[in-house]
Amino acid sequence: MKLVLDTNVYADYAEGIAEIVDFLATYGEHILIPSIVVGELMYGFMHGNRQRFNERKLQQFIKRLKVDIIDVNVDVARKYALIYHSLRKKGTKIPINDVMDCGLLYGGGRDINHKRQAF
Repeated sequence: MKLVLDTNVYADYAEGIAEIVDFLATYGEHILIPSIVVGELMYGFMHGNRQRFNERKLQQFIKRLKVDIIDVNVDVARKYALIYHSLRKKGTKIPINDVMDCGLLYGGGRDINHKRQAF
């Protein structure tokens, strides 16, 4: 199964939350992380006391599990705009980075592993 991780899921994995670690071990045949999520993680690392440690841990995770990074391109930007426009018309509010994550996934046949109820 293809799994796309959000910031919260990676954070739980990095903390060793058994439910997440087991889930990724069982179902994570192909793990992907949106580049936006990598940015969110790096931002969080910068505000902590163990920036270099956390950056190395993320790089090891990406390398060991052969994680693919989903890049933002023009197609993704258009999907983001369509999703955001649709949500605003409906009056639905979710964090803007989550809208971008959806743009990265939209039409890609990917399952999202996300902890927010908006999904």
